[in-house]
Amino acid sequence: MRFAAIADIHGNYLALEAVLADIRALGIADIVNLGDMLSGPLDARRTIEILMPLSAVHVLGNHDRYLLDRPPEKMGSWDRPAYEQLDAAQLDWLRAQPMTRVFREQVFLCHATPDNDEVYWLDSVHPDGTVALSPLDRIEQLAQGITQSLILCAHTHLARAVRLRDGRLIVNPGSVGSPGFRDKHPFPHVVEAGTPHARYAILERVDAAWQVTFRHVVYDHEAMAALARRNGQPELANALATGWIK
Repeated sequence: MRFAAIADIHGNYLALEAVLADIRALGIADIVNLGDMLSGPLDARRTIEILMPLSAVHVLGNHDRYLLDRPPEKMGSWDRPAYEQLDAAQLDWLRAQPMTRVFREQVFLCHATPDNDEVYWLDSVHPDGTVALSPLDRIEQLAQGITQSLILCAHTHLARAVRLRDGRLIVNPGSVGSPGFRDKHPFPHVVEAGTPHARYAILERVDAAWQVTFRHVVYDHEAMAALARRNGQPELANALATGWIK
């Protein structure tokens, strides 16, 4: 069993195209998508036009939910521009995706945590703004009740793999399209990947154990940075251009 996991595209269709080309070049047919597909000041329409015909398994992220559960005037600065690019059929497609699901009976999929699409799972934010690996006890507590041997999450945009004491593996594939962002919750902090590459992961079951390979894919990130800059998002433009917010 071998498949690719993508997440946190955030309307970056050039990064998505590069990742899908890399997946195809490796001969991988199966893809799971962990959400936050469209929101951002980039190109939601072109992104969803790639995703809708794609043979992949999808779950919703928190930003996908924001496009569906509130009126445009209550949407944030990343969500409203995406919403304005989408038609009714595209929103209906998004609405049909679940919050969590199980892939081939062996892999649990969610965007953030099983019960909350806004909570970091493998990382914690400290009061001084430091983002660090969460304590194992906390990670395991959030995994209670999940019987699958492989658990996939996203949301932080940081690629990580954590082996639980019972042998289960939790993997965050990193972000396809957004290598940095600033947030206020639970404390003000920034997340920075350190390079502008598009990121995803390959998962393979070998001799009853899961192996993970993180992939960093080169693409025309300068074009996406220029688009973010034209759309009034200089911090995202810096992240797209360099992997750093500042």
